[in-house]
Amino acid sequence: MTTGSTIERPPAAARLRRSAAVRLAWLAAVAAALLLLCAASVAFGNRIVSLDELLAGLGGDASGFGQAAVIQRVPRTVLSVIVGAALALAGVAMQAVTRNPLADPGILGISGGAALAVVSGIAFLGLANPTAQIALAIAGAAVAAVFVYFVGSLGGGGATPLKLALAGAATAAAFASLVSAILLPRVDVMTTFRFWQIGGTGGATWDRIGLLIPFVVVGAIICLVTARGLNSLALGDDVATGLGEHVLRTRLVAWVGAVVLCGAATAVAGPIAFVGLVVPHLCRLLVGTDHRWLLPFSALAGAGLLVAADVLGRVVARPDEIEVGIITAVVGAPFFIWVVRRQKVREL
Repeated sequence: MTTGSTIERPPAAARLRRSAAVRLAWLAAVAAALLLLCAASVAFGNRIVSLDELLAGLGGDASGFGQAAVIQRVPRTVLSVIVGAALALAGVAMQAVTRNPLADPGILGISGGAALAVVSGIAFLGLANPTAQIALAIAGAAVAAVFVYFVGSLGGGGATPLKLALAGAATAAAFASLVSAILLPRVDVMTTFRFWQIGGTGGATWDRIGLLIPFVVVGAIICLVTARGLNSLALGDDVATGLGEHVLRTRLVAWVGAVVLCGAATAVAGPIAFVGLVVPHLCRLLVGTDHRWLLPFSALAGAGLLVAADVLGRVVARPDEIEVGIITAVVGAPFFIWVVRRQKVREL
């Protein structure tokens, strides 16, 4: 103990434990919010079900309209959770690798590359196998990522956040135009992928979810194992190298994980924008910049955001629906402008 005006400070270990306790509390709060949103997703829609119908439907009883609605909504809710988590993890990894506060699978054109690959495979190759579509989407996302980084690296200064954002926006616009050009003359393909092109989870089935899960698990594991390396990258390449981090390898591995997550999610749910932008920034405010916490926290928050967007799209336009891609765009576009004005496109 000290006397006089000197104040005894807690040991560093105690401060770290207290910080970890706060992060765990936020993690538990977000997990609880996600569970409530999942319950709302199953309960609300064209028909609002009662608690008895909800419990009966979850138990497998399809004898009534309410129970049947619950059974139909469960795979949609699960798909929203998986896709939201995948896009949020991809956004965190991309922002860390590029040190770009504007990095997002949609803004950088990576979702557009995946969408273009899927549509091209279906229209020109007659590709109908869902697993092949996911693999093709991942390949398209990878090609788009390399192309955007190459274009953003041209000129002096290398791949700055501003040049990457501009290159990504131009590439995304070009890919969207090509997708429309391919779909419009083909009525049969257009009918099938009209809502997929906007981005949504309304066509969820357990078969497609089962195909998606392995890709998302692999991508998530890749991103999570690079968490410590991403922390080093945040200090700058020179400092990271001095700490013994292999900068190029860490960037490449994390980028592969992000591409796998983005490509797989886009193949099943369509190009959904802004989840990977909004969620990481909000989560940094709550748990800080340590990627060992930020990645799992963002996965939960991203899942919650997409489930909430899906519920909102079903409720506000009842009996019709607003696709989840439109809801996330309405929320994400103003947030994008706020980030640009606040960060002034500086590096993270």
